[in-house]
Amino acid sequence: MNQVSTICICGAGTMGSGITQVAAQHGYKAIQFDVNDQMLEKSRAGIEKNLDFLIGKGKLDADQKQQILDRIVFTGNLADCKADVVIEAIIENKQAKIDLFNQLAAINNSATIFATNTSSISINDIASGVKEPSSVAGMHFFNPAPLMKLVEVVKGNATSQAVMDVLVDLSKKMGKTPVVCKDAPGFIVNRVARHYYLEAMKLVEMGVADVQTVDAVMEASGFKMGPFKLMDLIGMDINYGVSNIVWEALGKPERLTPSPLQKAKVDAGELGRKTGKGFYQY
Repeated sequence: MNQVSTICICGAGTMGSGITQVAAQHGYKAIQFDVNDQMLEKSRAGIEKNLDFLIGKGKLDADQKQQILDRIVFTGNLADCKADVVIEAIIENKQAKIDLFNQLAAINNSATIFATNTSSISINDIASGVKEPSSVAGMHFFNPAPLMKLVEVVKGNATSQAVMDVLVDLSKKMGKTPVVCKDAPGFIVNRVARHYYLEAMKLVEMGVADVQTVDAVMEASGFKMGPFKLMDLIGMDINYGVSNIVWEALGKPERLTPSPLQKAKVDAGELGRKTGKGFYQY
């Protein structure tokens, strides 16, 4: 396969914005697409703010900042999305991802790779609806993408080895640590992390400890962020959605039953940092 020079990132939310910044910082032309102009402007402002922070830390200068910004194209026009690799970071909806990939396949060449940043939807399910399933793989970044080193590179049943090789190499060139895994509910991290969240919420539901205490204990034991602070950062809707997908995909085992405490937060619109309130007030 050809060397990657252009990456199209679809979705200008937190993850899409972060991945766009990472790509541009590491020398790639980054095309960021979103149907919402306000989201694109918010992404642009967020990236500039992050780069200014790096300048303040002495890790960038003004010229380097401008060079990074010059490598980014912000667009609401799907026809602009021609790239060597497409990374989608849109809503967690299987059909929406399939439809997007098929639209993009029609304007790209046969060598284009389609990577999904999904945290929980089956790569096989997405690939099965795409014209060329061998070109589809998972490339799951973690929030915040500019800081978190890990990337899960997920192989579907139809994913070609050549595609996997390109994505592993791309991850490394973007300064990340790729971990290869096969398609499975929750992949590696979200499968293991379910217990971190669910058991924490169970302790609170049972009255064993409060939110602040659980977070403090977990952080004192070596975790960078307690489970409740982390859920607030990720977004309650996203975290609860992943819990449901993993639970259902594994046959609804009792140990992974989604928490009614978190469902109540989602129903109340208390989604965490992005709404100003979750388990904590912001």
